[in-house]
Amino acid sequence: MRARFRYDKGAVRVLNYPNIDPVAIALGPVQIRWYGISYVVGILLSWWLLRLRGTRGGGWTREQVSDLVFYATVGIILGGRLGSVLFYNFPYYIEEPLAVFRVWEGGMSFHGGMLGVMLAVWLYARKTQRGFFAVTDFIVPVGPVGLGSGRIGNFINGELWGAPSDLPWAMIFPDPRAGGIPRHPSQLYEAFLEGLLLFVILWWFSARPRPVMAVSGLFLVLYGIFRTLVEFIREPDRQIGYLAGDWLTMGMVLSMPMVLVGAAMLILSYRSLSIRH
Repeated sequence: MRARFRYDKGAVRVLNYPNIDPVAIALGPVQIRWYGISYVVGILLSWWLLRLRGTRGGGWTREQVSDLVFYATVGIILGGRLGSVLFYNFPYYIEEPLAVFRVWEGGMSFHGGMLGVMLAVWLYARKTQRGFFAVTDFIVPVGPVGLGSGRIGNFINGELWGAPSDLPWAMIFPDPRAGGIPRHPSQLYEAFLEGLLLFVILWWFSARPRPVMAVSGLFLVLYGIFRTLVEFIREPDRQIGYLAGDWLTMGMVLSMPMVLVGAAMLILSYRSLSIRH
């Protein structure tokens, strides 16, 4: 059970939330938001890193990498938005169908985006006659770059905050729905775990030849673990709440199977390697 939190303003020290304007550039009715910029930055950095991977003995030309990034980007946007609609806030989008297209306001699901990328990679692999897992092993080491960048966008938007906290780095988020109490900056936790740390591990792991599926399997295992850990101190989506007790969230339900599937992929990849030897 989650402990009850009582905020005594004079007793709890908190960090000041930077309260950055979510709108980076406003040109009349046209607004460019930091959330959208974070996705663009993540995609461009991933593109550059994939070109490095492809030219360093990866057997990929720059044109092939560009095509793959295009497919993956379409999968991220369509899958991420569709996942957010179906997994997290379906009743709202039924009432406000045009809100589906307002992606600059936030509302992207990692799990939906992952499924979208998987479909896009399958289509790309089929078109280019490459193995599906050979392509996923190539692309997943740069996935955390986009994930970390997206979490920074969540932080600037002041959304997806954590549970109440009296830790010295807790923050009071300006959104009235956050209750005006100190909370875990869970977006930054995820930016570190799903972004920086996961990238370092996968980049190091994939720097040496690995059996097919191993890199993809490790990504699923580590992301599932990191996301599940953060879910314990992340406030669940208000429209969903806890699915069971005072701890089980939709993020956990969608992430825990990733650990099992990824572990099975790792076992199968190294078992097949030992059989061939």
